[in-house]
Amino acid sequence: MGDVVTIRDVARLAQVSVATVSRALNGQQNVARGVRERVLDAARELKYVPHHAARSLSSRKTRTIGVVLPDLHGEFFSELMRGIDVVAREHDLHLLVSSYHGAPDEQGVALRAMRGRVDGLLVMSPFLDSDALANEIGEAQPAVLINSGLSGVGLGTLRIDNYGGARAMVDHLVAQGFQRIAFVSGPRDNFEADERLRGYTEALAERLPDAKPIVLQGAFDECSGHAAGHELLAMDPRPDAVFAANDMTALGVLFALHQAGLRVPDDIAVAGFDDIPLARYVHPSLTTIAVDIAELGGRALRMLLAGREQPATETQATTSLIAPHLVARESSKRRGPAQRRDSS
Repeated sequence: MGDVVTIRDVARLAQVSVATVSRALNGQQNVARGVRERVLDAARELKYVPHHAARSLSSRKTRTIGVVLPDLHGEFFSELMRGIDVVAREHDLHLLVSSYHGAPDEQGVALRAMRGRVDGLLVMSPFLDSDALANEIGEAQPAVLINSGLSGVGLGTLRIDNYGGARAMVDHLVAQGFQRIAFVSGPRDNFEADERLRGYTEALAERLPDAKPIVLQGAFDECSGHAAGHELLAMDPRPDAVFAANDMTALGVLFALHQAGLRVPDDIAVAGFDDIPLARYVHPSLTTIAVDIAELGGRALRMLLAGREQPATETQATTSLIAPHLVARESSKRRGPAQRRDSS
């Protein structure tokens, strides 16, 4: 049987009308149980696959969700997409994914290209201003923003408590006895990076009032972390701990320190943010602020689906904050101040 099985074939085998087949397969309630079972049995026997494109012409639903991200490279985005995909499959949805590589103009192009092709949008937008983003998405398009600092644009928002997480890391490093704590930042004009930097500087001022912030520029990647590691090596006095704005940056720092022959954490402690899967398998294992990245993606899609059928005025003002938590591993273990004095 090389011919494509159609809904008419299912109707013929089940001995019902095409309309009844459509109602049964779409889960509508006005179909008797026996009739529904007969239709489903016929569909299974014929290996019938519903044609979503044709269905969308009549229902105006594409069964597709658009996902627009700053990048697709690295473990963070891989985990995020894994979480989104799990929920999409649970709801028989397809994903249309695009990356704009940190360029606001390219994000606008991606958003415009998705108009009419998706039933809703998940957008990670750390750069665009409120008016530009609202205009690109459009008032009629359900959307949820992920890790965005935008507010007052009538869109649902799901974000990590980056500020609180950074404060928790500084508290941990100080409690471990570190006094000269450097910070490798994320990209400029990035909401998440700015919040993590703010958490670092404010917590440092409170916990170590006499300490000056030591901030090195990073870009949320291994390359910038490696470069920052070389900057740290040239400092005199050298910091005794470094907190990187994300784990990929921290891995670059670790590599630079290992190349120079320094021992982590004996010579200098290293910490990150995100808890990507690789963080627990490097040597030494990386202390970090843990975010359930896959759950972040899944929760964002569930949030979008929950509000998709309601009027925008009732759904789009929702803002949810996810609290991360500290995971202390080998890269930041150190004796406290009193113990150091006893051993000197």
